[in-house]
Amino acid sequence: MLSGRRRALARLAGLGAGLLASAAPAQPVAALPLRPIPSSRERLPVVGLGTWITFNVGRDAELREECTRVVEAFLAGGGRLIDSSPMYGSAQEVVGHTLRTLGARDRVFAADKVWTGSGKDGPAQVETSRAYWGLPRLDLLQVHNLLAWEEHLPMLQRMKAAGRLRYVGITTSEGRRHAEFERVMASRPLDFVQFTYNPVDREAEQRLLPLAAERGIGVIVNRPFQQGELLRRLARHPVPAWAASELGATSWAQLVLKFIVSHPAVTCVIPATTQVAHVRENLAAATGRLPDAALRQRIAAHVQAL
Repeated sequence: MLSGRRRALARLAGLGAGLLASAAPAQPVAALPLRPIPSSRERLPVVGLGTWITFNVGRDAELREECTRVVEAFLAGGGRLIDSSPMYGSAQEVVGHTLRTLGARDRVFAADKVWTGSGKDGPAQVETSRAYWGLPRLDLLQVHNLLAWEEHLPMLQRMKAAGRLRYVGITTSEGRRHAEFERVMASRPLDFVQFTYNPVDREAEQRLLPLAAERGIGVIVNRPFQQGELLRRLARHPVPAWAASELGATSWAQLVLKFIVSHPAVTCVIPATTQVAHVRENLAAATGRLPDAALRQRIAAHVQAL
């Protein structure tokens, strides 16, 4: 099993090698732009860190060290929000290990999820997740993929009211269950929603992003690179010259992230990576000029045409 995991991590690690080859040498990252969480006005850096696949490394000491260096670079570059889930294998435990190793428990915005089909099992799962992180409380808990959301959301709201949780949300990915997702957004008090959005997956522009803005709900964007598939496809083509001249984007990853975080309803995007160089590249994407509406359309049209 571990060899298979290593192969998956290696594929992810290799994604950026060609994409970063034409980028300028690593420079100190400028201060990350901050976006307010609509329900509280607390400000978060617009680039976070996902842990799906990349942090599911079990007890492997070498891979745990790689994860620790990734988190170290992420925090040093101004990142705060780290997102995980009980669905992600050992990722929660590994995140806790990295925070303990770095002495960084007070420097993160801890976003996790409830992922169980039984409402009565939700509290125990939440407590296990909190213990893995090694934190007195989690910042955000989200009902993962709407699983048993009718039971879990009231429990999370009670935790928030009691001061045991700061924010409540729901998630989906890959464009699934948007109709039901929209109904929950429109009818329940939520601090955050999380869904997929990028220059190819743009269904969220139709209703979810406008509804989040209308309802005052923060937006976390997952799968910005389609779990690497989008970057693998784009890597066969040169980054357009105007991406660098007009936006300072020197890689496809940066151009995609600039497209995402430039949407006014987006609070934070959470790319996952196994490489420190990729962390720095992702963080740098948020700095400098972001595309306006016309340039956003140009990016989407160019990417979709390739």
